[in-house]
Amino acid sequence: MKIAKVLATRLLYGLFSLIFISFVVFMADEAAPGDRATVEMGEKARPEMVQQRRHELGLDRPWPIRYVEFVAGAAKLDFGKSWVGTKQPVSEQIAAQLPMTGKIALLAILLAAAVGITLGTVAAIWQNKFPDGAVLTLSTLGVTVPNFVLAPVLGYLFAVVLDRLPLTYSTPNTSEFERLVLPVFILSLRPMALLTRLTRASMIETLGQEFMKTAVAKGVPFWRRMLVHGLRNAITPVVTAVGTSFGFLLTGSFVVETAFGINGLGKAGIDAILSGDMPMVQATVLLGGGLFILVNLVVDLLGPILDPRMREAAT
Repeated sequence: MKIAKVLATRLLYGLFSLIFISFVVFMADEAAPGDRATVEMGEKARPEMVQQRRHELGLDRPWPIRYVEFVAGAAKLDFGKSWVGTKQPVSEQIAAQLPMTGKIALLAILLAAAVGITLGTVAAIWQNKFPDGAVLTLSTLGVTVPNFVLAPVLGYLFAVVLDRLPLTYSTPNTSEFERLVLPVFILSLRPMALLTRLTRASMIETLGQEFMKTAVAKGVPFWRRMLVHGLRNAITPVVTAVGTSFGFLLTGSFVVETAFGINGLGKAGIDAILSGDMPMVQATVLLGGGLFILVNLVVDLLGPILDPRMREAAT
């Protein structure tokens, strides 16, 4: 079928994207000052000692050979050991931190989708009226105000001024729900605003179609007409945007996790950059790219299922 061919093509493009990302992170390590031998031996080590350690680690071999070995290891999720701290295998650290990032991203996208689709539908139904103007204003603020501004402002307001929520994830005597409210809400605001505007635009276009006028002529009840006939046909591009936004949330939680002290993949990536832990940096970048590609592939699968017109066009 043509659908299978399209998906195979997308998968191939995703593989090429991962290879390109792997090449970029590998060459970034090559171009950066210092390497594993320098870190292990310390700044005061004699040059001949550093060179001997580089030879033992195989770092003096041609870079194409080392790149192939790096890709082969990454394909097995083997990124070596961390250069700093406990020097654990990077794969073990990733396995410990990824579930938290996944939990926050999933809760954030569910909140963003529920609120965004609802507000977008309301704005479209009452287009050019007060609800529409209020929703557009709120969605504009959600798009324009960045997370690194929202995190300290809302943290200060709810944790310090109102004393209702914990300021960090490690705050004692608080529930999991209380610790996650602010991070999830802040992380959801941008995709929520985008989904609101996209739902509004798609609904307005759908409400102007001929089949909606036919539904009015047949006497279909208002809310059934809006939700069953209107929203159902307008939802396909929104679902695609939900998938894309979820991919961004999985890979873009660096600011929120760092601000609230959450031990997730985003905070691990920031800590690795600050400490010069290149294996961890490479792992987080590659894993983030892989997750983003996987989520978008799933969205491509859902498209024809949700919209019969896409199946007919593909076959």
